[in-house]
Amino acid sequence: MKKYILPFFLCLLFAFPVSLFSERLTSTSLNTHRGLFVTVIQDPPVLSSKEEITKLIEFARSAHINILFVQIYRANKAWFASTVGDSAPYETNMKNLSEDPFALLIKEAHASGIQVHAWLNLLSLGNNADAKLLKKYGTDILTRNLKEKKILEDYKIDNQYFLEPGDLRVREELSNMVEEILRAYPDLDGVQFDYIRYPDKHPAYGYTKMNVERFKQASGLERVEESSLVWKNWKRDQVSGLLELLVQKTRSLRPNIQISMTGLMPFSRAYHEGFQDWPSWLQSGLVDFVTLMCYIRTTPEFETYLLDAKNKTKDFQNVNIAIGAFELMKSPETFAQQFELCEKAGSRACVIFHYGSLLENPALASPLMGKVKRVEPAKFVDG
Repeated sequence: MKKYILPFFLCLLFAFPVSLFSERLTSTSLNTHRGLFVTVIQDPPVLSSKEEITKLIEFARSAHINILFVQIYRANKAWFASTVGDSAPYETNMKNLSEDPFALLIKEAHASGIQVHAWLNLLSLGNNADAKLLKKYGTDILTRNLKEKKILEDYKIDNQYFLEPGDLRVREELSNMVEEILRAYPDLDGVQFDYIRYPDKHPAYGYTKMNVERFKQASGLERVEESSLVWKNWKRDQVSGLLELLVQKTRSLRPNIQISMTGLMPFSRAYHEGFQDWPSWLQSGLVDFVTLMCYIRTTPEFETYLLDAKNKTKDFQNVNIAIGAFELMKSPETFAQQFELCEKAGSRACVIFHYGSLLENPALASPLMGKVKRVEPAKFVDG
């Protein structure tokens, strides 16, 4: 009978749009955090002027946001002084402000009691065909499948280039880049490692020369079989190995800084397609918390994501739930439902992706404004 319980419960979730969790809640207190992703691609970018920085801090205060995840590395471009990434964005902003914009943001946020975490998109180069790392190493550092590659465009996966986590040169470059940030911003509260994974779209990747040679040497096997558990575990180990290296570098420079990473959802997608094992990273204490990307357009599915996350962790207070406001631009009512569910779920924080979406449609921000409601955490039913 036990194997039928979870499917039956999930059917109930989809049958009743109003959360089943809400019926079990009372209005007693629960301390929760609120977070906000701040991207470099919104217009105008926050780091482009003092006015935009001030505007962000004021918005965060009014929305009771106490953690900002600020993107300063994306597509091998750097919004800080870097030798690893292209620092052109940083240099442009420096000319506009006559001071380091990210340092100014940290200072202003701290004055308002708000934490700032550096949000770093690591293994994705976006569609940046002119990336410094590509010019330095060529296409050998890009993860690939077994299809023939004739031109650079052939390496694109889901409209972006992905670095190979099993390439030791990639690991060294990213580790050096993290060191640049930690030395430049001693007041930084945390670092969040994003895109620590393989591409999860048709997951038969990892066939770079260096990665395959390392696999054969480590396993003693002469051939790579895509269906082999040895090969799959190897790829999962490469993702974990990169994260371990970055954490080691971070801890050596800033022992007490908060370290987190973003995780795919649902967990089956993370584990089997992205080759992320974020529950084990939490359980081992490798990272302080994970931010799970629960970007879904329907509330019942969002609830199943919450259940999945809860059931995969021993301490839900080490989990952030990220809500995709960008997916709900035309559905502020759905965003409000998901945000309420998140705040009642008892996780470490509810994190909104992203600030630009809230500016573009102010109706999305309505649930964040006004007096903060404190509620008892929801009781999840294990499957």
